[in-house]
Amino acid sequence: MTVPVARSLAVVNVLVSAGAALTAVALAAQSPEVSAPVVYVAEVDSIIHPVSADYMIATLAEADRANAALVVFTLRTPGGLVDSTRDIVSGVIAAATPVAMFVTPSGSRAASAGFLLMMAADVAAMAPGTHIGAAHPVAGGGEQMTETMAKKAEEDVSAYARTLASARRRNVELATEAVRNSRAFTETEAANASPPLIDLIASDVPELLTALDGRTIRRFNGQTVVLRTAGARIVPVAMTLRQRVLSAIAHPNIAYLLLSLGMLGLTIELWSPGAILPGVVGGVSLLLAFFALQLLPVNFAGLLLILLGLLLLALEIKVTSFGLLTAGGMVSLLFGSMILMDSGAPELQVSSSVVFPVVFGFGSIGILLVRLGVMSQRRAAVTGIAGLVGQTARALTAIEPGLPGRVLIHGENWQATAAEAIPEGARVHVANIEGLTLVVRKD
Repeated sequence: MTVPVARSLAVVNVLVSAGAALTAVALAAQSPEVSAPVVYVAEVDSIIHPVSADYMIATLAEADRANAALVVFTLRTPGGLVDSTRDIVSGVIAAATPVAMFVTPSGSRAASAGFLLMMAADVAAMAPGTHIGAAHPVAGGGEQMTETMAKKAEEDVSAYARTLASARRRNVELATEAVRNSRAFTETEAANASPPLIDLIASDVPELLTALDGRTIRRFNGQTVVLRTAGARIVPVAMTLRQRVLSAIAHPNIAYLLLSLGMLGLTIELWSPGAILPGVVGGVSLLLAFFALQLLPVNFAGLLLILLGLLLLALEIKVTSFGLLTAGGMVSLLFGSMILMDSGAPELQVSSSVVFPVVFGFGSIGILLVRLGVMSQRRAAVTGIAGLVGQTARALTAIEPGLPGRVLIHGENWQATAAEAIPEGARVHVANIEGLTLVVRKD
């Protein structure tokens, strides 16, 4: 009995050991997948404004909650608002997750506010054929800054850039040049500077993650972190529907079209009170346009010229100007559209391919109104007393020269006189009207 029991126990031990070994192998095979690092990737392809700031800050918060290894922002921007930039930088500094700003793909740039974001990032990277810089501050409301105000703004942004570059151990002198002298840098110039402005050059996000694996970075608070990005699971983060809509509205061309559509809708509502739909569409479009314009560098002189042009076109229907109001409105609308955006960046200007069709459309409407007005003035009257002149009537009584008679016209009995004798029942036509007496002649 003892030997069989011992043998049974030995078999059981072998089976248990084999099971444990198989379990360990299975867990070992699964562990790399389970413990694979997570990298959040968000695309920023717009000007820096409150909508893009909300998107980037929300992405940072989501990455922190997921204990992500890294957040990569692929950056393509001509610049934007300083206040929104400061909000994003504050979020980057406070984030528990390391942040990489990556200017990609080739041909992209991170100018002005985008340059400050690059200086604030834990990792600054660029793709071949990209550039950064040109961060000199400009007025965002279209007003001309005095020399004192311009100097203050320049010094403020310059100090901000130096603070970020110094904390990240990047080239403070070149960061200052980018602000004060609007200097821009290619990827090779930024990487080869001493000390460099950026950390590395990579062609795409996978290459960036491979290059960053095992790299030790220094956070803004001085803490060092070793990045583990090999085999990372990439989680793309897209804008919400609300953010996409608001970001699209905050485009110069869209804002311009909304402004034009809003004024046209309200004008049609004034022409035809009670139409309702044009007024509703116009009001909503104007509110959306004003929301977008407060996010863009608007020249208020251009905005006033546009409003004046639309007002002159609207007055054409009420005032007889023989086309002068239409001509003035088109000129005002054209010049206002051309100077509406106070920025040298093409991305922040209204495209001429949008301006000319809008101006031509409004001008065509004005010309049509002028034509209809002239045609209505030339047309003979068909109602009222004036509409009787030239109409045919029938003599109800004989009409002698100097003696009034009666005629029937439009079913009405009128007193009539004539310079010649007209027998009863004869057909006559009305030559003139004197008070309430018709002057008739033989037909």
